[in-house]
Amino acid sequence: MEEVPESEHIKWGLTRDLYAQELKKATRIAAPMVAVSVLQYLVQLVSVVAVGHLGQLSLSSVAIATSLANVTGFSLLSGLAGGLETLSGQAYGAGQFQKLGVYFFSAAMSLILVCPPVCILWIFTDKFLERMGQDPVISLEARKYLMWLIPALLGGAILKPLVRFLQTQSLMLAMLLSSFLVLCFHIPLCWILVYKLELGSVGAALAFSISTWLNVMLLGFYMVFSSACERTRVRFTKDAFHGILEFFRYGVPSAVMICLKWWSCELLMLSSAFLPNPKLETSVLSICTRVSNELGAGKPNRARVAVLAILSLAIIEAVIVGTTLFCCRHVLGYAYSNEKQVVHYIGVMTPLICLSIFMDSIQAVLSGVARGSGWQRIGAYVNIGAFYLIGLPVGLVLGFVLHLRAKGLWIGIISGTAVQSALLSLITGATNWQKQANEAKKRIFAQNPHQEQCDQRTRIIST
Repeated sequence: MEEVPESEHIKWGLTRDLYAQELKKATRIAAPMVAVSVLQYLVQLVSVVAVGHLGQLSLSSVAIATSLANVTGFSLLSGLAGGLETLSGQAYGAGQFQKLGVYFFSAAMSLILVCPPVCILWIFTDKFLERMGQDPVISLEARKYLMWLIPALLGGAILKPLVRFLQTQSLMLAMLLSSFLVLCFHIPLCWILVYKLELGSVGAALAFSISTWLNVMLLGFYMVFSSACERTRVRFTKDAFHGILEFFRYGVPSAVMICLKWWSCELLMLSSAFLPNPKLETSVLSICTRVSNELGAGKPNRARVAVLAILSLAIIEAVIVGTTLFCCRHVLGYAYSNEKQVVHYIGVMTPLICLSIFMDSIQAVLSGVARGSGWQRIGAYVNIGAFYLIGLPVGLVLGFVLHLRAKGLWIGIISGTAVQSALLSLITGATNWQKQANEAKKRIFAQNPHQEQCDQRTRIIST
């Protein structure tokens, strides 16, 4: 048997050690971030659950409104804010700490600029839905819900850059405490507004808006007064205006990449309104959607190993969550509705939800690689092919032509996600990490070509 060279043993040993280090680091960062994401998701979930127990009319109208809010508003904000994952992440890794504050202000102003057109669209939602053939009563209720979500949209324009500002610096504890306090505040607030004051779905939207702004204030105070943000905190200057174009340069492709997938899922859910018994189909599909959702340092080898480590964690998490949901499939629906027909339908759909969660976990990591590396444009093309050439057509054919209804629409979503994951896996596997690291360094130091030399001298002196 041919003996393996000693250099190969050393290389494998180094890679294995790096993998173990990145796995520990990812776990240390991911665990609190998962908790933050769950807590923030629960704020929205509480509102939907509260409305769900008011009846199918309230749940179906809020489901339509939530889909429109995601398609036209929140997905756009999340997508644009994804540009910070490239800019802030690489700036922090390269030691350009002051740029994080500048990028935050640029991102917040940019997101606020896109809010007014969205608000106008929401005001006339009922007219739009009625022209699409939607029930006038559902359309009016959806409009009322969206009207009271406008403050949440404006708050989200600040909150999303804030979260990425802190996440880039691994300041998870502040977000964890803030999210926990907001959830504790939101639960009784939602109960009071929905049931005690009898505001119904409007109360749920108002509670969500208030809680969003509370989160903004808590994280804003932390950003301004915490010593942990001392290196990255900057005053508002004209540099923030200069950074808007640079932010849009990465934010727009990021928005296209994220929104293309998000829009395809929400469009399939909106299509459920045209199935027989639209209140049931829309309610069930909206619940399924809610359940299934959530390089600058110049070290290319670590970046590659980090992808493997995080992908391993994502698969483990997906298996645990999927198994738990499957075991609870017969009682899951009761959290959202007292209607036995809805609860039974959710039990039938749960295996598809579990499969969707597994596929989403993989694509979420690979999409993060795309945004972190700065190749959002490639990701956008992948999403066009995966969801608009595969996912949507498959879902519509299965749902309407083969009469599989909501189940068929959801299979379309899973098909698109599977194709997306496969294509992103091929691209990630073929990525030249050294080239990505060099491009990241050029991007970060483009505005100040002498800064890298200064930083190198500082590091030498400090050592």
